[in-house]
Amino acid sequence: MRQLIVTAFISLDGVMEAPGGEPGYRNSGWTFKDIEFVPEAYELKSREQEEAGALLLGRKSYEAFAPVWPTMTEEFAGYNAMPRYVVSTTLKEQDERWPATILRSLDEVAALKETEGGPISVHGSAALGQSLADAGLVDRYHLLVFPKLLGAGKRLFSEADKDATLLDLVEHEVYRNGIQKQVFNVVK
Repeated sequence: MRQLIVTAFISLDGVMEAPGGEPGYRNSGWTFKDIEFVPEAYELKSREQEEAGALLLGRKSYEAFAPVWPTMTEEFAGYNAMPRYVVSTTLKEQDERWPATILRSLDEVAALKETEGGPISVHGSAALGQSLADAGLVDRYHLLVFPKLLGAGKRLFSEADKDATLLDLVEHEVYRNGIQKQVFNVVK
C-alpha cells in the first residue's frame, strides 16, 4: 500500500493559507516576510520531490498550480514528470498545461493508495487534507512550522469532532531562523 503524505508550510497556530503570496489574504506571502532564508530548512521539500511517486491535489490548489508549476522546470522537474491526481466533484476537465487524473471521491483516493508506486504527496489543498485526515487516509505529515501566529486563514487540521489521532514524531530539527521541521507518522 502506498503511503499518503500531507506536506505543508504552517504557522505555529496552524494556518497554511497563502504561504507564497497568493492574492486576497491579509498575510499573503508570510513564509518570506520577517524570517531569514536558511536553505537547509527547505531540505525536506527537495527530498519529498525525489521520493514521491505521485502528486495529489484538491481542485483549488490544482487550478492555482497548473499554470505555474509546469513553467518551473528546474524547481519542480520531479513533480512535473510524475503522475498527478486532482480530487474534485466539480472540475469538468484537466488543465492541458499540466494534465492530471480527476478523482471524484475519497473512495477513489483509497483505491489509489492500494496501487503500486511510491508515496503520494499532498501539497496545498487545505480542505482536501482535512477530508483525507478525517477519513483516516493520511499516513504521514511533513511540516515546516514557522514561528508566526497568523490568526485568520485556512488551517491544516480539521475542527471535526472525532476521536483523537495519535502521531509519532519520527524526524525533527530546528533551524537558526526558528523554523521547525516536524515529520510525524500517523499511528493506526
